[in-house]
Amino acid sequence: MDRALPTTPPTFASVDDVITRLAETGYLADKATATAVFLADRLGKPLLIEGPAGVGKTELARAVAQTSAAELVRLQCYEGVDESRALYEWNHAKQILRIQASSEHSWDSAKQDVFSEEFLLARPLLTAIRRDDPTVLLIDEVDKADVEIEGLLLEVLSDFAVTVPELGTIVATRKPFTVLTSNATRELSEALKRRCLFLHLDFPDADLERRILASRVPELPEAIAEQLVRTVGVLRAMQLKKVPSVSETIDWGRTLLALGMDTLDDDAVRATMGVILKHRADQQRAAAELRLN
Repeated sequence: MDRALPTTPPTFASVDDVITRLAETGYLADKATATAVFLADRLGKPLLIEGPAGVGKTELARAVAQTSAAELVRLQCYEGVDESRALYEWNHAKQILRIQASSEHSWDSAKQDVFSEEFLLARPLLTAIRRDDPTVLLIDEVDKADVEIEGLLLEVLSDFAVTVPELGTIVATRKPFTVLTSNATRELSEALKRRCLFLHLDFPDADLERRILASRVPELPEAIAEQLVRTVGVLRAMQLKKVPSVSETIDWGRTLLALGMDTLDDDAVRATMGVILKHRADQQRAAAELRLN
């Protein structure tokens, strides 16, 4: 059962307000994405965003932070990340110096002193919970962390509280807007999913990707942007190790512009393929299926 926290004024007035304000940051959200963000804000629940790499999951968290003038606190997950990297740890070097500086007669007081706020090193989860100002907590690529880390997240996401045995339980005075992202490399626990709203993000359709490209590379001629988006769509339909992300579509547009290319012909694709395909095998497959001369 969630612990009651002080009411935080909502950031967004409506779903349309989410769409408008995210667009001002350069993030073009569809209705489903904007609805998920609105509900996460209004209900005060974490938002779990799942989807392939490169569809804008992390960028969405950054855009929410930007549009709400909030501090972005990021926990980048990886295999082996543990409590000391995610939550907090003690500054052992500083503790030892304090103990060495204490006299033998004051050992008991020194022992208590070294487990105080002065020696506590807050990591992303604790940092986000202790902030009084607007905060977006991004727990990025949570599926890369070991299963054990999910137990730690359960306490944080259920009560927005952290227990430090030496100091007691630290409860958030203001809930951070929390986003978890996953590339779905492994199944997350049902207990973790229950605490979150869920949003699946896939690659945008051609129309949305054209609008994203026009927003990020406005100098790119419309005809070339059309060719580029169509070609990226074909590449994503291939059996590649790593299909092009939206950010790579944008990079490709900037590349063509920088090279002064006015069409996306075979020569242009072959010359710039390294911008969007980062594996030699993918480049060879693409060249064969696109029948590049």
